[in-house]
Amino acid sequence: MLTNENILNALKKVDGPKFHKSIVDLNMARNIQVDGTDISLDVILTIQGCSLKAKIQQDIEQALKEIGASSISIKFGSMTQNERHSSTSSLKSQSAIDKDMPKTFLLNSDIKFIAVTSDKSGVGKSTVTNSLAVALARLGKKVGILDADNYGFSFRTMLNIDQRPTIIDQTVIPDASDDVKIMSTGFFTKYNQPVIWSGSMLNKWIRDFLVNTVWGELDYLLLDLPPSTGKVTIDVVAMIPQAHEIIVTTPQNAASHVASRAVLMAQHTKHTILGVVENMAYFENLNGEKNYLFGQGDAEKLADELHTNVIAQIPFAQPDEKTGSSGFDENSIIGEVFTHLAKDIIYQ
Repeated sequence: MLTNENILNALKKVDGPKFHKSIVDLNMARNIQVDGTDISLDVILTIQGCSLKAKIQQDIEQALKEIGASSISIKFGSMTQNERHSSTSSLKSQSAIDKDMPKTFLLNSDIKFIAVTSDKSGVGKSTVTNSLAVALARLGKKVGILDADNYGFSFRTMLNIDQRPTIIDQTVIPDASDDVKIMSTGFFTKYNQPVIWSGSMLNKWIRDFLVNTVWGELDYLLLDLPPSTGKVTIDVVAMIPQAHEIIVTTPQNAASHVASRAVLMAQHTKHTILGVVENMAYFENLNGEKNYLFGQGDAEKLADELHTNVIAQIPFAQPDEKTGSSGFDENSIIGEVFTHLAKDIIYQ
């Protein structure tokens, strides 16, 4: 027999839009009525015109049919401003640093912060950030990406995300791709339009991304830093002094020489350097032979000079568009490289 109790238990399997909490925990399922195997209920969405309304309805119907419902009637409504505020406030961190930074970013936070950086553009820093995040997520970790490269943001295109994140009372619920939550300036600009802002404006945006985003539970937050040692980079590393850093370079001597400046800055800010990732390190032909198109050895010299290690060498490869936003199948050569890198980071 269907009861309110087993209906609520079934609905706990249905997530609220982007909150990663059930519609029961968010008090979105209300006025449940049962007549034999017929069920009617109200579902109160966070905002009117929610883009995930059809998905929520489908998930509710499936969950209730699994417990024996034959007829399901759903009436949709939307939360009041006070209800929205209550829902988002309960998910945000409970305390702040200097009334600004949330508890999530305290030095004793359980989240591991990894800043991915280089002092030169065009080395594939964002691709490394995204692929590492996906690899960590595939290993069961809860992962987020903060795209702090506000002048060269690319995640919107890379992840093929068209819609903006949901904003409720200045609180942002990030979108997710491949189980990785992502926040980027690119979601708030016209498609492919440049950002023409001062350093102080960029600093405010990044701080807002950190403070006002409902990240939820995270094991890792990866920060894709701008390719420089300028104000934005310095501000970000100052906000999160406990971050570890990965330095991305390519085999050319010029790239590794420039990357050394990023490492020296990391040493100055007392960040722990996890190591050097050499992107576009070689091309492997069908016979398994490695061709070092840009030469070899400069990444090792950089690592030795800066008392760290080369932790991954990423080969050239053509991304498979069918594999999703990560661009690389986990069983491909590059996918295996990032899986090994993710495991090394987890178990170090």
